[in-house]
Amino acid sequence: MKSKRMAWIAMLVALTSIGGAIKVPAIIGSVALDSFPALLASVLIGGIAGGIVGSAGHLLSALLGGMPLGPLHGLIAVEMFFLAYLFGLFYRNGKKWLAGVLFVFGNTLIAPLPFIFFMSKAFYLSLIPSLFIGSFLNMLIAFVVIPRLVKVMESISFKERPSQ
Repeated sequence: MKSKRMAWIAMLVALTSIGGAIKVPAIIGSVALDSFPALLASVLIGGIAGGIVGSAGHLLSALLGGMPLGPLHGLIAVEMFFLAYLFGLFYRNGKKWLAGVLFVFGNTLIAPLPFIFFMSKAFYLSLIPSLFIGSFLNMLIAFVVIPRLVKVMESISFKERPSQ
């Protein structure tokens, strides 16, 4: 990776830790405003970068929420990678609203499905309201910030400059 790209990814991962400290009231402590930097990265830098920021963001949010990092958090980090990647893919192809709906739907209903098997159906159902609020707020912040940052990012090239 080039140093500019790595610096932007590091900055957005740091922003996830700030967002991870802003919690959405929930039965578990890892629902937070930690996903919008991943959505930003996915659109502005690329899907892989967004996935990296999303994975790291979830793990940081879980740590800040006092959750032990077990195998379920690793699984959720992988899910966040794919959700951020897909968001960027659809958003960059002009399907912005579809990207937002898929992110909210995927993060609210699909990503927590493993909890049905490891915890219970009641636990899964109790997560849905707070996950919906958190996902919607993260998506809304991304939708507000992305168009404003596009102009800034257009002036920054992530392509390697030819040697002189």
